[in-house]
Amino acid sequence: MNDSILTARDGDIATVTLNRPDKLNALNRAMWDGLGETMRLLSGNDSLRCVVLRGAGGKAFAAGADIAEFATERANARQAKHYGDLIHATMQAVAQCRHPTVALIEGACVGGGLEIAAMCDMRVCGTSSRFGVPINKLGLTMGYGELAGLLALVGRAVALEILLEGRVFTADEAYRKGLVNQVVADDQVESEGYALAKRIASGAPLVARWHKQFIERLTVRADIPPEEWDTGFACFDTDDYRTGVKAFLDKTKPKFEGR
Repeated sequence: MNDSILTARDGDIATVTLNRPDKLNALNRAMWDGLGETMRLLSGNDSLRCVVLRGAGGKAFAAGADIAEFATERANARQAKHYGDLIHATMQAVAQCRHPTVALIEGACVGGGLEIAAMCDMRVCGTSSRFGVPINKLGLTMGYGELAGLLALVGRAVALEILLEGRVFTADEAYRKGLVNQVVADDQVESEGYALAKRIASGAPLVARWHKQFIERLTVRADIPPEEWDTGFACFDTDDYRTGVKAFLDKTKPKFEGR
């Protein structure tokens, strides 16, 4: 455990908080590692009935990856693959949690934040929340392990729109796209999110776990060969990746060359 991932409990509902509010909960290695460990521990706790995921500070669920650590953690494809394995394991820990999960979204839910929210079972956000995956501006791909949740949630056309445009969009548009289940007033996100969690927790817990299992079994999953899986990290060896990250850190517009 680490202090960038907080866990609290109220009866049969657990809350997991992404806790880097000074960085809008931008996701770094410690957070990916801590979130995966936390979700696996909670999944094994039979006394729980629902898990709520949220971001600290009220301004962001998570504003994507911590780009500042890319130079040391994802400098090339080989290094990025090891990091990607960690991200994938964490995504699976969220998706495969036996208990129903609710993403309580205040503010920005972008990049890796949106990927985590997509792995949850339900999502509640505020009217001022913003969504998107603008990684094409960084010369990055969303690997297979990260893309699975988004594709299962919104389908091919919307997933492609989000990735090819790289646009950040409103909560209302996110609702129309099927990314979120409810959009409520900003000052009601917490109360509505926990009201949803309590409704879930009031049901038969074994039934909830079985329904999650049945739906997972019925969801079509592609069988990706290992060599193709690794293609998801090829972008980290491109000039466009280095251009995009430098432009982000320098707050300039990238000029991609396609190599």
